[in-house]
Amino acid sequence: MCVTSSGAARPKIGVRARFSAARRLLAGCGAIAAALLVAAAQAGETLNGVKTRGELRCGVSEGIEGFSAKDASGRWRGLDADFCRAVAAAVLGDPEKVEFVPLKSSTRFPALLTKRIDLLLRNTTWTLSREAILKVQFAGVLYYDSQGFLVPQGSRAKAAADLAGEAVCVEKGTTSEQNLSDYFAARGARIKPLVIDSESEAVKALYAGRCAALTADMSLLAIARLRAPAGAQGYAILPDRISREPLGPVVRRGDEDWFTLVRWVLHVLIATEEIGMRRDNVAARVKDTRDPALQRASGADPRIGKALGVRPDWAVQAVRAVGNYGEMYERNLGSGSALKLERGLNNLWTKGGLMYAPPLR
Repeated sequence: MCVTSSGAARPKIGVRARFSAARRLLAGCGAIAAALLVAAAQAGETLNGVKTRGELRCGVSEGIEGFSAKDASGRWRGLDADFCRAVAAAVLGDPEKVEFVPLKSSTRFPALLTKRIDLLLRNTTWTLSREAILKVQFAGVLYYDSQGFLVPQGSRAKAAADLAGEAVCVEKGTTSEQNLSDYFAARGARIKPLVIDSESEAVKALYAGRCAALTADMSLLAIARLRAPAGAQGYAILPDRISREPLGPVVRRGDEDWFTLVRWVLHVLIATEEIGMRRDNVAARVKDTRDPALQRASGADPRIGKALGVRPDWAVQAVRAVGNYGEMYERNLGSGSALKLERGLNNLWTKGGLMYAPPLR
């Protein structure tokens, strides 16, 4: 996260002056400051570009199991990868028309802002500064996470406070880096952050004993523990949770058409789980349903697809491609995966979770 000073409201200024102000505001942010010099997208520009190109360019991780990683055959799999395919299916009618662009945490926003990618799906936390300063928009929450600590089994640290004075590995360019500093500063304690350029290298540093703990999103810690060379029994996750990490799809600000479409693809995936529409029964449910909202989403009301700039059956295409949200979760992170993560907050609101979609009407 870039650190900036606050100031009084300023009058409207021209494009050249605005970009100059952006440079000053983000001084020290390197590539991100440069990326902000790119003009905001015009309404519909991204959607039209995807259609013209016949391919969605989706920014993902360099390899985070369960979210976006290549399997043995070279195919991208994971929750984030599946969401990219759902958007491609909604726009182009084909979930395979995706170019997956692997990115480090530190290069993900420049890639989005300079239009190297159309959509960012890379375990990215929705924060105020990212929307206000970087001028991006989060279309919703795809996964609710939190930040914690992973330590070797037998460590003297039984809680986060016990890590005071110790070296803690953390990935560069993430909210985890700032959260780590804030957590210990608020408690009048110091730690020795070992800031590492990528998630995989930070995990390796913990395995190698270069730090007393690794801090990251809980999902990443669970993966690191499961994949430890000596086995999961060699590491423990401390009980403390030091932040909320709502992860979601990100788009450039200024293209409301694209933002609206991406947001409603996410809502459709959640809503169809609630009504029991699955990948294997989507055709039958659309044919037999008497639910007016579902009829509209399935293309019975052509005004919706036209207004969004996509085919009338865009929602059906998305669900047919990847299934509903619950199917995506279980396949990539839950019972059908090696990780077997409990859904918890990522369950439907009717089952004690936070997943909730606005009405499809």
